[in-house]
Amino acid sequence: MADVVSTKVVTGEVRFSYLHVWEPASIEEGGEKKYSVALLIPKKDKKTIAKIEAAIAAASEAGKAKFGGKIPANLKSPLRDGDLERPEDEVYAGHFFINANAKNKPGLVDKSARPIMNQDELYSGCYGHASVTFYAYNTSGNKGIAAGLNHLMKTRDGEPLGGRSTAESDFAELVQEEDDL
Repeated sequence: MADVVSTKVVTGEVRFSYLHVWEPASIEEGGEKKYSVALLIPKKDKKTIAKIEAAIAAASEAGKAKFGGKIPANLKSPLRDGDLERPEDEVYAGHFFINANAKNKPGLVDKSARPIMNQDELYSGCYGHASVTFYAYNTSGNKGIAAGLNHLMKTRDGEPLGGRSTAESDFAELVQEEDDL
């Protein structure tokens, strides 16, 4: 029996950016609101990249009917090169990235698979694994493969992205020691 390549991938450890998993958000004003995240995949993670490329190929095969029976030569891929597409953003340097989204809220768990309920625990900049499913689309002449967001698992903290700071860091210079009072 031949191995069936899945269109679903659970990544190695990635970094979460542009994280919108607590409330759906719209990219464009008036656009459809979705849960979303950009997954920053280190280029050295060859195993995850190979799984993603295989899943994209499987989704392309499965989507042939949407493409008129054959895979287009200019099919848009969800796997993008951060060094080429975001050269001004040092966070994307040395990474591939995928923008994944979903209409339904993804499952959010910690590294022990316990649900994350506190919004401060999962943020842009932290690290974890993602479960994504790749699928074909053909909308308004645009043909490609998209990444559907299933679930996220946080593995560790990271430097917050997007200018987010903590109250402790903002007021560090103003904190008075008990001896000063």
